[in-house]
Amino acid sequence: MAHNFDPSQPIISRRELLKRSGMGMAMLGLAGVMGDAGVLANPGGGEGGYQNPLAARPAHFPAKAKRVIHLFCNGGPSHVDTFDHKPALAKYAGQNLPMPNLTTERKTGAALPTPFKFQKYGESGLEVSELFHHTAQHIDDIAVIRSMHADVPNHEPSLLLMNCGESRLVRPSFGSWLTYGLGTENLNLPGFVAMVPGGYPIQETQNWQAAFLPGVYQGTYVNTQHTDIDRLIENVRNPWLSSSQQRKQLDALQALNAHHKASRGEDGALDSRIHSFELAYNMQSEAAEAFDVSREPKEVLESYGPGTQARQILIARRLIERGVRFVQVWHGEGQPWDNHDDLEVNHRRLAGETDRAIGALISDLKRLGLFEETLIIWGGEFGRTPTVELPTPGANAGKINGRDHNHWGFSTWIAGGGVKGGQAYGATDEFGFKAVENPVHVHDLHATLLKLLGFDHTKLTYRYAGRDFRLTDVHGKVIDQLIA
Repeated sequence: MAHNFDPSQPIISRRELLKRSGMGMAMLGLAGVMGDAGVLANPGGGEGGYQNPLAARPAHFPAKAKRVIHLFCNGGPSHVDTFDHKPALAKYAGQNLPMPNLTTERKTGAALPTPFKFQKYGESGLEVSELFHHTAQHIDDIAVIRSMHADVPNHEPSLLLMNCGESRLVRPSFGSWLTYGLGTENLNLPGFVAMVPGGYPIQETQNWQAAFLPGVYQGTYVNTQHTDIDRLIENVRNPWLSSSQQRKQLDALQALNAHHKASRGEDGALDSRIHSFELAYNMQSEAAEAFDVSREPKEVLESYGPGTQARQILIARRLIERGVRFVQVWHGEGQPWDNHDDLEVNHRRLAGETDRAIGALISDLKRLGLFEETLIIWGGEFGRTPTVELPTPGANAGKINGRDHNHWGFSTWIAGGGVKGGQAYGATDEFGFKAVENPVHVHDLHATLLKLLGFDHTKLTYRYAGRDFRLTDVHGKVIDQLIA
């Protein structure tokens, strides 16, 4: 059967159809109940009536933390080798623990003591491994959560749980929720940047996805392996047109887009595409400068140290200094901290690439007066077992010198914006296998971080498919002891 379709007539949204059908007043009454994906009323401005969805806006209540740097150790760093000292492991070295080994991804055997020395730092006297000697100089500003736990001992769901608050279904990432809630303080740069040297981590762009939030809140991926600005930030500069010529061209494009959008109602994907042109134009004036660490004084560069990790951590500071709301710093492609074997060598190398720069970052933020407004998060998607991983064909080359994944108990630390430093919150058992004192689920961590940023996690919601969604889903408990 043929359909009478006239391509010259505009396509209208379901909402617009109902309005034209004499149900406009009824729709107004339902607007607060239904909601469409991608519908968000934001302040802001641009040429030709363009409204910028990233314009800054207030949180639920005043808070010290205004921006976030998330230092993500993808792969899972070992808590018993970094921030959770367990001397009892030495007593049982090479022997079975006096308790059954908990179930993890692979089989584990006897106790594996840490090969690293721990010592107490600061007035708080918290013990930290030699791996993070520079970071430990700031331990009185750091709150170490030693009782973290997740749901399963597998990378993919644990990465999504830590980044998006949901391990199985498509949900917006933490950075997307924050830019949705607060916007950004610099409309010439993305509000949310995810830096990963060398390529994507496991689960790729899902880790910084916007999901059903408008696409403008998705993280902008930057491969910090590159040092050349034109490769680091690709396809932003226009070598053929001047800035004024581009502005005229863009104004004409935005006018056409506005006309096109007016006949189609609310469309989150279309809004995001329209905004991307404006952002790309604006980035030409600031992006190259923001990512160019060579502009830093010599003493600052030397304090962070050499290498890709030092450079991207310094870039993170430069971005938040310029108003970017959320910067996630991944260690690298894949899962570099996933040390099922050769743990001593690999953890020493990985920590050595970041420790000096983390210490410098905290000092630098204090020097610039940004520390109290910047929330720093360090950790991975889970920890590692206190017992040695047994040989698995094709997995660890028959070596017996590494640790398996451990979601039962691990450590994360937070510092800066509103955090009560110099404390260890919660505890794992005497061997570091499971969180037993004041357990903190990932949902609890997210709820606490949102409070530090000025949000009631139960009220930062987005209506999609007839339901109000939030980062913490229907879970989450704020840990007030972590807040100054």
